[in-house]
Amino acid sequence: MTAPLRTGNASGFYGDRFDALREMLTGGELDVLTGDYLAELTMLILGRDRLKDPTAGYARTFLRQLEECLGLAHERSVRIVTNAGGLNPAGLADAVRELADRLGIPVRVAHVEGDDLRARYPDSLAAHAYLGGFGIAACLRESADVVVTGRVTDAALVTGPAAAHFGWEPGEYDRLAGALVAGHVLECGTQATGGNYAFFTDHAPERLRHPGFPLAELHEDGTSVITKHPGTGGVVDVGTVTAQLLYETGGARYAGPDVTARLDTVRLRQDGPDRVRIEGVRGEAPPPTLKVGLNRLGGFRNEVTFVLTGLDIERKAGLVRQQMEDALSAAKSRPSEVRWDLVRTDRPDAGTEETASALLRLVVRDRDQEAVGRALSAAAVELALASYPGFHVSAPPGKGAPYGVFEAAYVPQDAVDHVAVLHDGRRIPVSPAQDTLVLDDVPEPPLPEPLPPGPTRRAPLGLVAGARSGDKGKNANVGVWARTEDAWRWLAHELTADRFQQLIPESRQLTVVRHLLPNLRALNFVVEGILGAGVAAQHRFDPQAKALGEWLRSRHLDIPEVLL
Repeated sequence: MTAPLRTGNASGFYGDRFDALREMLTGGELDVLTGDYLAELTMLILGRDRLKDPTAGYARTFLRQLEECLGLAHERSVRIVTNAGGLNPAGLADAVRELADRLGIPVRVAHVEGDDLRARYPDSLAAHAYLGGFGIAACLRESADVVVTGRVTDAALVTGPAAAHFGWEPGEYDRLAGALVAGHVLECGTQATGGNYAFFTDHAPERLRHPGFPLAELHEDGTSVITKHPGTGGVVDVGTVTAQLLYETGGARYAGPDVTARLDTVRLRQDGPDRVRIEGVRGEAPPPTLKVGLNRLGGFRNEVTFVLTGLDIERKAGLVRQQMEDALSAAKSRPSEVRWDLVRTDRPDAGTEETASALLRLVVRDRDQEAVGRALSAAAVELALASYPGFHVSAPPGKGAPYGVFEAAYVPQDAVDHVAVLHDGRRIPVSPAQDTLVLDDVPEPPLPEPLPPGPTRRAPLGLVAGARSGDKGKNANVGVWARTEDAWRWLAHELTADRFQQLIPESRQLTVVRHLLPNLRALNFVVEGILGAGVAAQHRFDPQAKALGEWLRSRHLDIPEVLL
């Protein structure tokens, strides 16, 4: 039996805690340390970097972290696997080699390429297929100490090392699926150890002030234990792991390029303090296509927020809105998209001016920067002495800034040239999946027995259910889970897609799909189109839907008193 593989995470996004790499290397035993730096928005940022400098396109923060920590990783025989290569993995691999030479540290650096499909999508700023983990595995099997990738799936940073360590081959779906699920838990760093956790008030504040980063003890049979280094902050329990499992997922089938994991088979159990065992995960053949993330510049955006204080809020909003509409219509070029939102943050008889004020937000978009720049700023400034009483804005509008658009496309598995490029220049082609399975929805499982009738009390949903939400392109997902079997029996019957739309008015004109995951006592809602053209387009107040789940938890329902 091969020894377990201790795989840690030191980054959940580009800009995560700088010292995490050092903390993970010095805090306890590790075999592999991963870092996830890429997101849909990050690829757009890196694409804009590359427009200015063709040698750019990777996460430069990683190099600065490595300058402090490459020697530590070498001393401790910890291999580093990261997608910080972004749009230019070869460039980052070269930069790591130069750094290692300068520091006098003998490390073998390899990289993975083949994800870049800009030639296929020439109108995109960035076009990258999500690759699987077998390119990473090929690099590690050839003794790489550092592996740099471009766009791979986040979980591939864990499935690749596991496949290399245990000798897994394509087709060992249950084992690969177990590693994929563990990778999904690790990929967002401290979200698995108490960060952004719905029930954070269950724990002492000092425990959550500086949560440690997570690690997984991966076993040859595909099971794993999620934990963290001894003595670090945060908490690992069934709730924190459930929250992260639901994050940015959809239905029961969670697809990757190498395997589709059945989330409806996942079983979690507490395995000691700060230890959660993941077992029972079943896998299936991956889909016949690879997802491709397309990023392009959508145009220019500008906004101005009018502060409305005191009495007659609605009439003040109506006046300034009509004045601005008249000015924009009279401009040489009216913005193609104009959006108004009145946010009633005001209170009657308020004790401070701020709490007596509401916010009227105007957002404009257009392909032409001039249409959203000078036209908006001139119209807003000229009203300074000619509008509602108490007129002022939170900040003057600027010239308008570019915004991005994200779209997903799909290509056949064999449409990419997935290659592991080794430290000595050798190139190892990685074959696409030979067996595939179209990604259909699974039949809906039966509902649990409902709770018997009894007295209810009007109360927030969050008293009995946790939630975590996030973005996937133009859609948002909201995972909701119950912590007890009785709460699950109530939640599964009460929180239907229709009830979700009643509670979240913004979703009423959109399609909301509900998925049941009984093993996790969880529901996963996908709200289609709520994010417009994706996070970079800043379509709504919370453009990544990070707090959509907390809004849902704050809504009131008639909840059985036995649960309260």
